[in-house]
Amino acid sequence: MAKRPKRPDGASSIYFGKDGYWHGRVTVGVRDDGKPDRRHVMSKVSEAEVIKKVRDLEKQRDDGKVRKPGRPWTVQAWLLHWIEEIAKPSVRENTYAGYEVAVRVHLLPGVGAHRLDKLEPEHLERFYSKMQANGSKAATAHQVHRTIRTALNHALRRGHVTRNVASLAVPPRIEEEEVEPYDIEEVQRLLSEAAKLRNSARWSIALALGLRQGEALGLRWSDVDLQGGILRVRKNRLRPKYLHGCGGDCGRKPGYCKQRVRKNEDTANTKSRAGRRVIGVPEELVRLLELHRSEQARERGLAAQEWRETGFVFTSPVGEPLVPSTDYDVWKQLLVDAKVRDGRLHDARHTAATVLLILGVPERVVMQIMGWSSTAMAARYQHVTGGILADVAQRVGGLIWEVAKVADEGELGGTERAG
Repeated sequence: MAKRPKRPDGASSIYFGKDGYWHGRVTVGVRDDGKPDRRHVMSKVSEAEVIKKVRDLEKQRDDGKVRKPGRPWTVQAWLLHWIEEIAKPSVRENTYAGYEVAVRVHLLPGVGAHRLDKLEPEHLERFYSKMQANGSKAATAHQVHRTIRTALNHALRRGHVTRNVASLAVPPRIEEEEVEPYDIEEVQRLLSEAAKLRNSARWSIALALGLRQGEALGLRWSDVDLQGGILRVRKNRLRPKYLHGCGGDCGRKPGYCKQRVRKNEDTANTKSRAGRRVIGVPEELVRLLELHRSEQARERGLAAQEWRETGFVFTSPVGEPLVPSTDYDVWKQLLVDAKVRDGRLHDARHTAATVLLILGVPERVVMQIMGWSSTAMAARYQHVTGGILADVAQRVGGLIWEVAKVADEGELGGTERAG
């Protein structure tokens, strides 16, 4: 019997083995050690089945979609590697914090046991449905979806998977967030109550200029030009995060450790270029900020050596920057005291945007003030006029700043009494 001609080096081979199985071997590339990466497939059923497997491998090789050699990743192993070694060094702290919750709280227990290259879109879709059945909001499931899609994109680029199944999976539908601005009367009541608080100008900035919480709390006096009537938004206030100073021996969470050590900075750069902006400040608000600066100087004198000079516009009685969670609690109590409907702190921002648009301020200018990067954001506000439309044009210029006038009169009255 004539010998079968020798196949060229690297060519695929198919043969029947002594073990009773059909075998196929395909060279798909080169391993890290420089040797050929030769993949093996087998079947006990028929030669045709092995031929099909060989052809599939050859197509994957030709399309550049062959999984890397070595032990396959599990979803859990890849997500842990991705979040610590890829995401953590390269993304903003707040972005990483969101990824970490999505990975450790949801994805690892939900789909972590799957082999990475065996994960299917249907696995993710069933997982999202289960999340919502267990009480998670659609927005939470959507955040988890975006997180694993990002993680799998990295796995795809590195050859650990041949497709991103999260891009094929259908995420939960999110209802568009309803824009709920406060009307002028509600704003007046809020500002009247805020005038009784420390840092009262903080709420005027929220309701008039629409600064996000992190932007308002991240303002430093170096960002404010009262004479020129402008302020620059550059930084975001970060939520404080801590490490144990006791080595974990206290048995408490790091934030409650008596020897806790701060592990992050007070602020970070705004998330986008649109977020870094210059905003004109109305004269009434300039006066409120001048009064606020005078009050802060008085507190600095009272605190004496306990004062920490941080340069922030809004501080604690000893100069520390305000903590976002505490600021949120003040907002909630302010709503109660002002007898105004409950709402999110973000509703103050919606109020400012709506007022600007109704007053006819050009859309591009509103985008600059609000720090929007897309005109689509403005479109969301166009239908929300409600009780504001009838009142704003005539009243916003004067009545919304009645608090500033009262404050000025009080200051003048105090001067006259002193004289």
